[in-house]
Amino acid sequence: MPPRLPDPRSGLVLDTHELSRRAGTLKEVTRVAEAPADLGIEVIGVPPGSPVDLSLRLESVVEGVLVTGTAKVRLSGNCARCLDEISRTEEVDLQELFCYPGKELDDAEALRIEGEMIDLEPVLRDAVVLDLPFTPLCRPDCAGLCPDCGANLNRDPDHGHAEPTDPRWAGLEGWTEPTNEPNNKE
Repeated sequence: MPPRLPDPRSGLVLDTHELSRRAGTLKEVTRVAEAPADLGIEVIGVPPGSPVDLSLRLESVVEGVLVTGTAKVRLSGNCARCLDEISRTEEVDLQELFCYPGKELDDAEALRIEGEMIDLEPVLRDAVVLDLPFTPLCRPDCAGLCPDCGANLNRDPDHGHAEPTDPRWAGLEGWTEPTNEPNNKE
């Protein structure tokens, strides 16, 4: 079964025809592509269809085409402590060697050039997902939520509750201390 060719209409697919397998040939590529789906983890990621600003350098080498550069993406998610929304821009570095068809390589997972086309989606996915924080925070000193009532402690830093009663003594709460009033015995 022949390999599936990348879709040339995708902004993440690059044509290497101009490099024509001459080692040392360079090509600069700057473009905006749409982010693919599932580019992130459960709590934070790149929204599907959002712009990905690519600034790349394609260099023909003996084994294939070396792609280096950066990708700017917009991250969106929730803070792991206070659950507020997070939205910020990240820049990730990209570097990958795409091998010419027929080249024997030691790495079985090496990416290959398919019909003079390079698909950057797996490279972008690896770079972005590995760069994401495991526990994203809205700010480094996020206070989180109150464990008793769920109030956001960033918005109300003086938030507090009365000292809880020890459950072993809860049955005595209705009792009052004796007073010095005389007992009315009738």
